[in-house]
Amino acid sequence: METYSFLREFADSWMLLFLFLFFIGVVIWVFRPGATKKYEDPSDIPFRHEDKPAQDEPADDDKREL
Repeated sequence: METYSFLREFADSWMLLFLFLFFIGVVIWVFRPGATKKYEDPSDIPFRHEDKPAQDEPADDDKREL
């Protein structure tokens, strides 16, 4: 059997099954009950400056001496 044919057959059967099971495992890991505390802080990142927007520093071109 040629190497390409063997790898193609392996990818179409067993690797597909492995990647599907890996995907299901990641989904279960992320949505497990104990993961809520771990992901609360990163989920609030977009809202950290909700009261006062973050200040952007002016570009170098805008810093001119008068």
